[in-house]
Amino acid sequence: MKGDKLVIQEGHVEAARQLMKLLLPQIMKTQTTFTITIAGESGSGKSEIGAVLSDLFSEKDIKSIILQQDDYFVYPPKTNAEMRRKDLGHVGLPEVRLALLDQNLQDIMEGTIEIEKPLVIFEEDRIDKETITVEGIKVVIVEGTYTTKLRNVHQHIFIDRTYIDTRETRKHRAREEQDEFLEKVLQIEHNIISSHKPQADIVINNNYQVKKNDGTGK
Repeated sequence: MKGDKLVIQEGHVEAARQLMKLLLPQIMKTQTTFTITIAGESGSGKSEIGAVLSDLFSEKDIKSIILQQDDYFVYPPKTNAEMRRKDLGHVGLPEVRLALLDQNLQDIMEGTIEIEKPLVIFEEDRIDKETITVEGIKVVIVEGTYTTKLRNVHQHIFIDRTYIDTRETRKHRAREEQDEFLEKVLQIEHNIISSHKPQADIVINNNYQVKKNDGTGK
């Protein structure tokens, strides 16, 4: 998404380094493009960890790309925010074109040379299209709130930080007005996203420590 802001902190770097150690052996054994998702609540560090992880892959001469769930929203961000204010029932998975994102991942894993995907222009509140070349890409990193629900994925990563934990981070990012209504939206998202944690393969805790998920949700 054009217009997104990253605030990379030491915790993001440390988490990415730990992920690298876990993922690299699997990546090297996989014949197809290796797909990773990084899910979590708003402000949890998905974009930041994904960006650092991509840089670490580059240091190993492993080509990677990052796909953002934010590009796959049905409506552009400001319009979507207005729809939420009219009806809180709008908040949730149907806001996102997950099936299209899953199809893009399937096409990449099947060896396509390029894909056409949506591209959100945040400041202009519109959704454009872009064609990106994926030939020679070894790793695809997909980051976004609901990406644990994607199917064409080798490893699902979940950041276990709630909207309460991330309040200060969201203030610095300043993407949305931090008001009572936003808190209601984040509570709804929390209820949805937290239920996805047991489906993840790897969990990053609130202190940015990485571990394999035992499936208990603890």
